[in-house]
Parts: sequence; C-alpha cells; structure tokens
Amino acid sequence: MKNYTIKDLMVPISEYASVLEGSTLFDAVLALEKAQERFDHTKYQHRAILILNKENRVIGKLSQLDVLRAIEPRNEKAEKIDDIGRFGFSEKFIHSIMDQHRLQGVFMENIREVAMKIKVEDFMQAPSEGEIVEENTSLDTAIHQLVMGTHLSLLVTRGEEIIGILRMSDVFAAVFHAMKQSEINP
Repeated sequence: MKNYTIKDLMVPISEYASVLEGSTLFDAVLALEKAQERFDHTKYQHRAILILNKENRVIGKLSQLDVLRAIEPRNEKAEKIDDIGRFGFSEKFIHSIMDQHRLQGVFMENIREVAMKIKVEDFMQAPSEGEIVEENTSLDTAIHQLVMGTHLSLLVTRGEEIIGILRMSDVFAAVFHAMKQSEINP
C-alpha cells in the first residue's frame, strides 16, 4: 500500500483556477472553466477559484457556493423574508414566499451583467488558520483538519508561501484506494 503525502495529493497553484484581486465574478467563472479544460480529466474537477494579489500570493478562495451567494438577488424585502424564520414559520412557507418574491424580478436574464459588476474580493473567503496545512504534514493530520473544520480543501504551504491546494476529493480518492489495496492484500 502506498503511503501518500500531502505533496503527492495536492494540486499546485499553477494548475488551479485563479484570478487577480479586482477581477469580476464573471472573470473568475471563466478562469474556473479554463482551468477545468486544462486539468487532467481523470481527476475531479476544480470547485473553487483562488484569488491572488499583485504579487501572485493567495489572499482568498471563492467556492461555487460563494459564487451562488454573490449572484443571488438580495434586497431589503428578501432580508425581511429571511427574518420571519425566527418566528416559527416552516421552511416550506418561507420558500414559497421567497419564490413569489423572486417571480417579480428578472434573475437569469441579466446574470452576466450582474456577474460583471461584482468584485471577487467582496465574496471570497480569506484563508483561516485551520484551512492551512504545511506540505510535510502527515495525511492523517490533514484528514483531521478537513473533518473538524468541515473544509472542502486546505491550502498547502511551504514556509509562508501557499504552493498548492489539497482537495477533499483527492484525499478521499487516496483513502478509497488504500481501502481497496487492503482488500486485495489483507
């Protein structure tokens, strides 16, 4: 059975979708699409975009959920609808009111224009301490960080520099492979 290291499993920053700070949400989605086209199709696709500063250092990450949050139409009425959940109304009732509210607006028709106005840094998530792992850390420690922090990925560092991203999908594939190897060679 192969002993995987974080260095073996991580995706180098150069192969990951990234955009510079100040880019639009639309630029970020295009970068994600381009990175997925270039990436080895035998592996899981990328699900986030790294945000770089002018020195090409990672300052944040934009997940697919962050993109959806950014484009979701929000206004004062939507905020008030969200607030009524505190009064014991069911999720089904709140969703029906939100659906009625959304029918009054146009969402998908102008989605590109909306995405071109939003800056990535307004919705990116800055890396937290629990989301960073040193390249020589053991895989079991990285698994613990993923599980305890409920992260989908960890940023891999060498000293102070972020050099890659360790994705849960790649860790899971390695764990699954180890399980299968154990089955074959008990």
